Amino acid sequence: MVVQAYPSYAAVKWKFWEKDKSNTEQTLPENNSETDEDSLWNKIHSDTQKLQAEKTQTSDVKFHSVEIVGNNLVSTDEIMQNITIQPGDPYSVEAVQQNLKAVYDMGYFSDKMRAIPVKIDDKNIKIRIIVQENVPITDFNITGNNSVATGDLLQILDSLLNKPQNILKLNDAITEIQEYYASQGYILARVTSITDDPDGMVNIAIDEGKIGSIVIEGNKKTKEFVVRRNILTQPGTIYNENLIKQDLMRLYGTQAFKDVKRTIERSEDNPEAYDVTIHLEEQRTGTISIGGGLDTATGLFGTGGFTDNNFRGLGQRVSLNLLAGTGIVMADSSMLNRANLQAELSWFEPKFRGTDNALMVKLFGRDYASYQIPLAVEQRFGIESTISRAFTSFPHLTGAFTVGLENVHVKEGDGNQIAGLYAAHNIPISERAKQLQGGLFLTLSPSLVYDTRDSSTLPRQGVFANVRFDESFALDEFENTFGKLSGGIKRYYPVGKKSSVSLAFRAGGKIHGDMPEVMAYRLGGPYTVRGFRMSGIGTGTGFMMGQAEFQTPIPFLDRITDAKFLDNIRIAAFVDAGQIYGSTVTNEIYNRPIHAITAGVGVRVFVPGVGPLSIDWGYPLTGVPEGTSKGAFTFGVGEFY
Repeated sequence: MVVQAYPSYAAVKWKFWEKDKSNTEQTLPENNSETDEDSLWNKIHSDTQKLQAEKTQTSDVKFHSVEIVGNNLVSTDEIMQNITIQPGDPYSVEAVQQNLKAVYDMGYFSDKMRAIPVKIDDKNIKIRIIVQENVPITDFNITGNNSVATGDLLQILDSLLNKPQNILKLNDAITEIQEYYASQGYILARVTSITDDPDGMVNIAIDEGKIGSIVIEGNKKTKEFVVRRNILTQPGTIYNENLIKQDLMRLYGTQAFKDVKRTIERSEDNPEAYDVTIHLEEQRTGTISIGGGLDTATGLFGTGGFTDNNFRGLGQRVSLNLLAGTGIVMADSSMLNRANLQAELSWFEPKFRGTDNALMVKLFGRDYASYQIPLAVEQRFGIESTISRAFTSFPHLTGAFTVGLENVHVKEGDGNQIAGLYAAHNIPISERAKQLQGGLFLTLSPSLVYDTRDSSTLPRQGVFANVRFDESFALDEFENTFGKLSGGIKRYYPVGKKSSVSLAFRAGGKIHGDMPEVMAYRLGGPYTVRGFRMSGIGTGTGFMMGQAEFQTPIPFLDRITDAKFLDNIRIAAFVDAGQIYGSTVTNEIYNRPIHAITAGVGVRVFVPGVGPLSIDWGYPLTGVPEGTSKGAFTFGVGEFY
């Protein structure tokens, strides 16, 4: 995205007081002026000639002192700071001229000022400088400022009150006013005229830079209303660069455009307004993707899909994703060796029915070896709809409400082995039926997300927090209805120029009802407590966990090569800790520890459009059952909050 700088158009029109001073700089009359016999310099020469006529030997004459006369509002000390004549300096007309000009350049006095040499004795002369102060400023009347408070502008002008009018200082104040406007984003604001009243009132007129029209160019596929709904700046308002940048970023974020920029020019229809043109360069938004990877939960997998981020030019996103994986890698004996098959079709509308609400609808189907239920197959099919909206008064806060209908079917995978495990632990085999409990659930889920991260891909500072409540109504057996609450917070702290530390805390638990074990929380594996296999710490109706992680680029790599893709590689060190509550039967039959602390290291490779691919090796510091090997690798795609 390119944001162009914009030049100034308006010039200040000056109209000052007793004489025409249309220029912003005053000049003293020349020594050879033929139009003003009372000019400043002629007065000096005439007084000097009078002194010479009295046969004073000026070559031997010294300056005795300097006297200031005629000043009322400007202190003598302030004037004397501009005087360079020192007692005992040789007397010269040039020195008097230079000092008189320095006083005049203070800006407080008219050109009627004089310098009179006064004889002290044959060897010493006192210079009497007679000044005439400009009319004092009694007040300011500011017009045209609708976007910036008058009080803020008067603070800039306050030092000029009750002092003689001073063009130079007023020029500086006007520059400061325009710079203040620019700091607030109003880069077109200009002071257009300054006039004064006989009573000392100074009138300042401001043109803040009104927008005449907003023109859209370059959108061939994208409908114009889709572009305009992302531009919150409207014609007739005052141009603000900060708001325009937000509009351009919003357009860029639709992923429909390769480049977005703006230009500004004076309106031909209304010279007092500006026309803003938004230049768009569309990009190909439909993509077919084929890929693969390795994930602890999915195994070695391949993916394929189709995505269009500007479906039919309406700014909608349509996506079809297919995944086939070998199944859980490095699983323990509680998990079946079974392929993982998933499919998802989604549709996203960022401005549902022209409102600020975003709508996501998706259909999904999943068939895989269950993470929660040992030696079982889990099948899920359903539809889910989420409507979300950012809070206007809290720009980092987003609220959402999800309605989902899901059929969860859990079937036996290895009945003989399960029967043996139950018998070995003296658990009635009837408990297996509870483990295999699924059902048809209608789930209502309000949620909140708070996000102040400086980047969604490589965050180094900021906070990401979320909270969600799920009320799941069991439509086939209503007594199995349950509710649960979960949430988390993760904060990033920058370290040095490129590294960061993140601290995270997550927790969740059942609020009411009997939560089926297939819906239980789990700890162990990627995205939770690393250093354990999937669900290796345990499953239950509640959990609590914390993480601390340090990420940094590979040290000294930038000294060896400047390859840009290496900027997306990070190494990490972490400590995880977690506790399961409401332990399940599975934990008992596999002697899971329920709580643990681990530490480890890992590598992050950030892939644009996908997120971080992570490989971690963790070492359990506590919670390892006797006879169990310590340490485990975990593989993950994306970041879990």
